[in-house]
Amino acid sequence: MKKLAIAFSMLSFTAIFAQKVSDYQYISLPEKFEGFKDSNYGLDKALIKSLNTKKYIVLPANRNDWPAAAMQNSCNVLLAEVENDSGMLRNKVIVKFKDCNNKVIATQKGASSIKEFEEGFQDALKQAMTAVPASNPIENPAVQSPAGNNSVPEMMTKEVVSEVSGSASGAEMYTNQGVKFQKVKLSAEQFILTDQSSSPFATFTATTKKDVYRVKFRDGQSSIAYFENGNLIVEMPLSGESYLKQVFSKN
Repeated sequence: MKKLAIAFSMLSFTAIFAQKVSDYQYISLPEKFEGFKDSNYGLDKALIKSLNTKKYIVLPANRNDWPAAAMQNSCNVLLAEVENDSGMLRNKVIVKFKDCNNKVIATQKGASSIKEFEEGFQDALKQAMTAVPASNPIENPAVQSPAGNNSVPEMMTKEVVSEVSGSASGAEMYTNQGVKFQKVKLSAEQFILTDQSSSPFATFTATTKKDVYRVKFRDGQSSIAYFENGNLIVEMPLSGESYLKQVFSKN
């Protein structure tokens, strides 16, 4: 009974942290904001600029262009949408942030008395973004998994990896699209790649072929990886049976 209570507390703890926009580093934008008849009125560029100022990494709608850390687990990414909420006298917008389960975790509203659409909408967006905190993903102890997945094992795994990483000597560093990863050696046949918050990205197990590894991602998907010219090449699984080559450059 005590173990059940502890597990429930851990799940509640995870849910609480997953509800904060600042726990995320990556934010994706749709190809078009709904509710605006003629155009986005420059809202996409204005939103990107505002998010970058707050230290978020903005990703395009096409997942093929995402960095490996975001592609491997879409629950590392929030979706930001801008909706037209204008009335008769004022230009108004609503900025919504949705998690990987399509749940709205934050809503911010902004209004402007400027009558011109482009200038007025951008001014309203500026007001709405004032209350959005800066990205601080290190504070996040776990990233919420898709509906149906249990995030408690992820938390436990992360704690173990942090201990191993902290005691490892001569750890190698790799970079993928600006995101840094640490190679943590577990044994002669196995290592783990962790991101900047020491969260496990994937486990690599040696095969019978030199420098070729079986990869197990934290969401359960599998693939292969290999070393080439000192860099780590990972074949990232996409939808269906297709894969995308991702290069992790050795620092």
